[in-house]
Amino acid sequence: MILTKAQYEEIAQCLVSVPPTRQSLRKLKQRFPRYLSGVVKDGAAPVLLELANEMDYAPSLMARIILERFLQEHEETPPSKSVINSMLRDPSQIPDGVLANQVYQCIVNDCCYGPLVDCIKHAIGHEHEVLLRDLLLEKNLSFLDEDQLRAKGYDKTPDFILQVPVAVEGHIIHWIESKASFGDECSHHAYLHDQFWSYWNRFGPGLVIYWYGFIQELDCNRERGILLKASFPTDIVTLCHSISSS
Repeated sequence: MILTKAQYEEIAQCLVSVPPTRQSLRKLKQRFPRYLSGVVKDGAAPVLLELANEMDYAPSLMARIILERFLQEHEETPPSKSVINSMLRDPSQIPDGVLANQVYQCIVNDCCYGPLVDCIKHAIGHEHEVLLRDLLLEKNLSFLDEDQLRAKGYDKTPDFILQVPVAVEGHIIHWIESKASFGDECSHHAYLHDQFWSYWNRFGPGLVIYWYGFIQELDCNRERGILLKASFPTDIVTLCHSISSS
């Protein structure tokens, strides 16, 4: 889809003047009704994807907005979040074939957001949890995993609780959390607030492994009980090792 410079500048100026909210996006869509005119010309063309790219907006998020509006206009009751998520995961559920194709093109071409990316992240996260499990077994360390802990009634748990604490670089470790990501300031502070300090309050000091690295200055809570590493530690000291050494 080709825009004149004046059309582009009008949209860009409008984007700058509104806050990044869902309500603002609805207003933008009403002001620039290009999706419908585009699909009328060629329903197979990636109109919605091109529109998202031109507006520098995540394709899957653009698809969600259009899908929500479509369902609002064609259903008696507002669509629930679970229904929308289900349709985004499986666009064949969308009752309009043209829109289903448009949503599908957005989902498979979005490298940052959407159900496909969520599946990839989940798979990578699970892969590293399995890796961590294998390393714990290799070191003959006894542990309880998330499933076992939830069966015992715990609602918020780290990936692994060590049944016998160990020492890493002079710090006692009761639990280990696997993060298959890079630890930047934003994500780490969110994890501290939502997860790590809760684990510390309930289970004591622990270790977080950021498998893809982290900002060095973030490893500042060691003395308070949260240690950061970029790989599985090689200098683990166990209780049996300590006894035999003494």
